[in-house]
Amino acid sequence: MASLTHTRLHNNLLYPIRQWLETREIHSVKLAHFLCRAIPAQCPFERDIKLFGHQLLHIPAMCKLNPLYEQLVSLRFKALCYLADECGEDVTSYC
Repeated sequence: MASLTHTRLHNNLLYPIRQWLETREIHSVKLAHFLCRAIPAQCPFERDIKLFGHQLLHIPAMCKLNPLYEQLVSLRFKALCYLADECGEDVTSYC
């Protein structure tokens, strides 16, 4: 029961941050470029450890453990869309 209470408290404390991230709109080219550079397209932590061509260990994507992961990915997507749709820029370098 304590674990469930801790989880609810954790979610309640992060709710305002989640809401703030979800409601952000991108209206600046400089900000959009910054977000696309700062938020990686793929989780940089996922790795396969191999020895002599055989996989010994798989380290899963740790980004999923980040409680704000979905909001950050969404914010990066908004920045990419802004650059592509509103500014007409080629965003393939960020993909």
